[in-house]
Amino acid sequence: MEKHPDIEAVEFLLVDPNGIIRGKWAPGDALKKAFQDGVNFPMSLHGLDVWGREVTETGLHIETGDKDGYCRATRGSLSIVPWAKRKTAQVLLQTFTPEGEPYMADPRQVLKKRVAEANAKGFFPVVAFELEFYLLDPEIDWDDGMPGPVGAVAGPDRLRMYGMDDLAEHAELFDMIRDAADEQSLPIDTIIKEAAPGQFEVNLKHRGDPLRAADDVIMLRRIVIGCARAHGLQATFMAKPFLEYAGNGMHVHASILGTDGKNIFAGPNGRKTLESAVAGLLLTMPESLLLFINTWNGFRRITPGSYAPTRAVWAENNRSVALRIPVSNDSNRRVEHRIAGADANPYLVMAALIQGMVEGIEGGLTPPPPVEGNAYDEDGLSLPDDMDDALQLAAKSSFVDRALGPLLAKVYRDLKRAEIMAFWSEITPLERSTYL
Repeated sequence: MEKHPDIEAVEFLLVDPNGIIRGKWAPGDALKKAFQDGVNFPMSLHGLDVWGREVTETGLHIETGDKDGYCRATRGSLSIVPWAKRKTAQVLLQTFTPEGEPYMADPRQVLKKRVAEANAKGFFPVVAFELEFYLLDPEIDWDDGMPGPVGAVAGPDRLRMYGMDDLAEHAELFDMIRDAADEQSLPIDTIIKEAAPGQFEVNLKHRGDPLRAADDVIMLRRIVIGCARAHGLQATFMAKPFLEYAGNGMHVHASILGTDGKNIFAGPNGRKTLESAVAGLLLTMPESLLLFINTWNGFRRITPGSYAPTRAVWAENNRSVALRIPVSNDSNRRVEHRIAGADANPYLVMAALIQGMVEGIEGGLTPPPPVEGNAYDEDGLSLPDDMDDALQLAAKSSFVDRALGPLLAKVYRDLKRAEIMAFWSEITPLERSTYL
């Protein structure tokens, strides 16, 4: 604040269980209150569906009197908004009750608790996220008014995976993204042209703070969308915006340090510990899938041959599986979780990953043998292929209660049930064109 005394406005940002940023604009002098006392928001904000509507089944709305909580600024998240016309700052908030206790329907507060519990047991996760997204051109009318991906052409598509020309064509945009990330202390690593026209991937560096790593995902998505808009484009992290092209994933690389600061997956006993963590993740994967694939659209991404896994299986150096052990030296041994959609809530994804790995290690679990070759052709624990089946498993899951805590687990199920009912109540144009 001393560095930028001319701040005119501030954007207060809060992440709901759907992973959607909500909040409000305020004058710049409201920043001090956010750090000292907190900004008032209704706690029922965490009971809104993806369309921003109240879901009464959550029990967070008028039946409680729709109480306000205190939303305090998260230290380290205050930064300048580079695309704003006025001198504007932004800061990420987290929710507390009127009594000052962490509000456990807030996904960030839930992950904070999971991390603290893991640390108390001597487990210190080190994680990195990778996010895929599409750049869309509003001048391209792709389908029913939806913008098309940049670089899409008539005739055979130029997928141009790892293409350098595609990066160069949007160099000014990616420079702006890197500059904004530097300003906000987001550790961007590589930027890659991905497997479809207009599709790219941004990788973040590993962090020893899973909570901050999840914050990075929220802010990176905001940076990409804001910078794309500033360049006359639209960015989307929608899991499957185009049926004919690859979906957008959120891959998570995770290892765990012990109290000595060394990777517990390394050394003479490291392999067995890694396999126990993998076993914990595999065992809990079907019932927690709704945390990784959190939208109706996201289940369209999970198809054979798509590099999005359909079975709870693992392997070494194999991108067709749900859990991949990447090529690395002994000290960097880790697991890559490849299931989540790019639009998933990173706090919930991380909470489930930490809980699953810790339970697998503490239980000394043993995974099934790793698969060889194409995992889509292998036997293995099948994952739910639609949102309702995933909800049914999550509804019966004690693991989801342990990962999210009882309050957020209930709220999340209620929100997803309402989302499913909204899609079930819609008659599609295809149905009308077929049966009228």
